[in-house]
Amino acid sequence: MRGSSGRVKTLHPAIFAGLLARRDQPDHLAQLAEHGIGQIDLVVVNLYPFAETVQQPGTTLDQALDQIDIGGVALLRAAAKNFPGVAAVSDPTQYASVLRDIKSMGTVSPETRQKLAAEAFALTASYDAQISGFLNQQAGTLFPSRLTLVVEKRSDLRYGENPHQLGAFYADPASRQASISTAHQIAGKDLSFNNLLDLDAAWQIASDFKTPTVCIVKHGNPCGLASVVDLAEAFRGALEGDSVSAYGGIIGVNRVVDEATARAIRPGFFEAIVAPGYTPEALEMLRTKKGFEIVEVAPNDVNGPEMGIGNFDFKRIGGGLLVQTFDSLEEDRNKLQVVTQRRPTLEELTDLLFAWRAVRHVRSNAIVLAKKHAMIGMGAGQPSRVVSVEVALRKAGERAPLSVMASDAYFPFPDGIQIAAQAGVTAIIQPGGSIRDEMAIEVADRHHMAMVFTGRRHFHH
Repeated sequence: MRGSSGRVKTLHPAIFAGLLARRDQPDHLAQLAEHGIGQIDLVVVNLYPFAETVQQPGTTLDQALDQIDIGGVALLRAAAKNFPGVAAVSDPTQYASVLRDIKSMGTVSPETRQKLAAEAFALTASYDAQISGFLNQQAGTLFPSRLTLVVEKRSDLRYGENPHQLGAFYADPASRQASISTAHQIAGKDLSFNNLLDLDAAWQIASDFKTPTVCIVKHGNPCGLASVVDLAEAFRGALEGDSVSAYGGIIGVNRVVDEATARAIRPGFFEAIVAPGYTPEALEMLRTKKGFEIVEVAPNDVNGPEMGIGNFDFKRIGGGLLVQTFDSLEEDRNKLQVVTQRRPTLEELTDLLFAWRAVRHVRSNAIVLAKKHAMIGMGAGQPSRVVSVEVALRKAGERAPLSVMASDAYFPFPDGIQIAAQAGVTAIIQPGGSIRDEMAIEVADRHHMAMVFTGRRHFHH
């Protein structure tokens, strides 16, 4: 094999004979004795740091190839294959348990050896998967014929989505994104399965906006969202979006939380908050909230393409996975098409673009009502789009007049536009593409509404 120094190294066959010989097979032991080969009871291997190397900016292909361990992988696999007689130690975190067994029993226990073998095979499988992922990324292969998922357990969870389900938290070690998987918990009880789901949604939604933004998430959907210059005002705007649903929700913030924002948050009942940081004064104030979980997402300081599963969005189906790229929203404003007689005002247009970005994060069929860069009503997950409109209008209540509306997909019938107009909505943004688009445009024109087609839908099931 080639080592990190570039020298060619070899492993003597006797090493593998000493590793692979079965202690319960007399002919194996006889062959060892015949050739003067001793038994090997313990193998300790740290593989070359391939993943760490390729994550460094400017790593060349030659440098990456130089960090592909061959002999170490072979030694671990050989030792793990013969775990009834050999202990395969593949990680420094295992040293303590191995030493404890040796000190107490003079050998590594059979139970420990089997566990070590399972972990060694998992390590070599993930090592190969990281190499494959890097080479596919270099070759521009987005969907390879075999997609190997490499995730490492971060923690056991109290339970899963419900108390009768078991749960654990795994993360992609190759991810370069600033995410919940790389976050640090500052305060509060251990995060639950549902906490992590909603913290992830809150962080993704808040960080999708460029201006100071606060999002309040409940069961994966934003029930409150506002993006304005002042962070404390953004929180108040998000809370006013649906203060009832916000009870017990999770807060996502895309700026360092300051004292004024913390003071606004402190009186309410919320499960947790996630942000890129907190001022000392804000942190001291939030720590006083009983049972409140405070999470900080460190900034992404590594540039470059994702090489793990970070490129993909997964949907679980029975016996398999559906895999897709993420739904990005870098719209070309020049491609937006005004299809009504009246064009949106500048104020309407800025609210339409805010609502269009927000609706991408709402479960389909998704409708968002917005006013002054804040979500004032939301309809999510309804089989009927017109029912989503009705739900959003009911949530908005008396705030609906002079608001704008975003729909994640086209209106199959103009009834949703009709009831929105009757409630005082003045402008709509939607993908278009229905065979009844002309009817929708006619209804909008009749009510002097402005309507914009984007040509792109944003289903989020």
